[in-house]
Amino acid sequence: MGSGKHGRKLVLESAREDFLEALRSGLSQSAAATLVGVTHTTGHKWAKAAGVPANLKHRGTRYPAAVREAFWAAMKSGASPTQAAVIAGVSENMGRIWVQQAGYMPRTPVPAGTEFDACAVDSDASPPKWPMSFIERCRLEQLLETGHAPGQAAGLLGRHRDTIDREMDRGQTVSGYRARVGQDVAEANRRRPKPRRLEDNSVLLAEVVARLEARHSPEQIAERLRVDFPDDPEMWVSHETIYQALYVQPRGELARLVKTALRTGRTQRKPQGRKETGQGKLKDMINISDRPKEADDRAIPGHWEGDLILGSTASGSAIGTLVERTTGFVVLLHLPGDRTAATLADAMTAKVPEIPEILRRSLTWDQGSEMALHTKITEATGLPIYFCDPHSPWQRGTNENTNGLLRQYFPKGTDLSFYGPGWLDQVAAELNARPRKRLKWRTPAEELDRLLSDPSTFVAATA
Repeated sequence: MGSGKHGRKLVLESAREDFLEALRSGLSQSAAATLVGVTHTTGHKWAKAAGVPANLKHRGTRYPAAVREAFWAAMKSGASPTQAAVIAGVSENMGRIWVQQAGYMPRTPVPAGTEFDACAVDSDASPPKWPMSFIERCRLEQLLETGHAPGQAAGLLGRHRDTIDREMDRGQTVSGYRARVGQDVAEANRRRPKPRRLEDNSVLLAEVVARLEARHSPEQIAERLRVDFPDDPEMWVSHETIYQALYVQPRGELARLVKTALRTGRTQRKPQGRKETGQGKLKDMINISDRPKEADDRAIPGHWEGDLILGSTASGSAIGTLVERTTGFVVLLHLPGDRTAATLADAMTAKVPEIPEILRRSLTWDQGSEMALHTKITEATGLPIYFCDPHSPWQRGTNENTNGLLRQYFPKGTDLSFYGPGWLDQVAAELNARPRKRLKWRTPAEELDRLLSDPSTFVAATA
């Protein structure tokens, strides 16, 4: 241990000598500190202890063009502002000032261990259809910075030229294409649920409502808005967006107009190009838009999401899953024999009462036929049931994620009727004992117990 301290002392002393030598060569204290890799404060202390006064000639100095050119050449070759400052012989602070003044965005750091030469692609293979990865974006940035044309970059990456053009638009900055910007934009675009256009633009909503009241069709409205507001894209909307606003969770004025706005008078959309499956025809179902708002932010426990995980087609078996939104606490339902509405209703009527009444605030399910007896379940358990919009799995995101975890225990294509109630309870207990990152590494069971022990947990719901 003593030799380690001695070694660090020698390194520090060597850096100090290099710093003082750089000062004597004419560099400022900041530039000399950057050169040897210490902070300006440390350099100032060394200079003061050695009796070397600050050289005031550096204050307000306008560096020659050659120094600036050396700095920017290093930046464009992929160096960080600190590395470029060392190469140009200026302080780190001055380098950062130049970057800020120019509005320059540094190159994207490539993940450690990445070898682009190993990313060669088969030129005869058809371009992939999946989204670009971060490594591909870093490679694209490198190719563009080294003078490759977009078409050449597309060939080297094995991507369609249109894909590269869209990616360049996505990650464009004043300094050229940047992979981390493209990645951030792509991730933001993938987030669900996305805000609805008419909900975010009150002026556009008012215009659409007024034209619906004048009995214009959604297509007429969409096309006429482009004529009336040719220079204002914020006032443009597609006819499909208007139909979605009328049929999927209509609110406010649109909810009032849904029966009268369209000539057909339909309150539910007619399926286009698909055989009717029976979904969306559950009697007396209540849409998720009417679910208590307290369920949205997960602040108050007691709101559940449910679904079935299916076994093999031959067996017709399934397991019911219930997941509490706030804590991720799991309850599994044994469905003996089949997955009919009657079997599910019996299983829930037996299992749900085991949940404390204060935690039976709501259940969200999809519009599957297995919930045809939802009113019977609510009457027997006191648990209100709400239904997602068709083809909207993200409205039950917690449940979808949990079903993925359960596939570790119950693989696809197997007969799930083999697993009895005791087995299911054991699997649920194991999942409820897993630490979760979103719970700050507490387990769902611990988090549920913590919330139930806190008298303030349910205050907001009763206020």
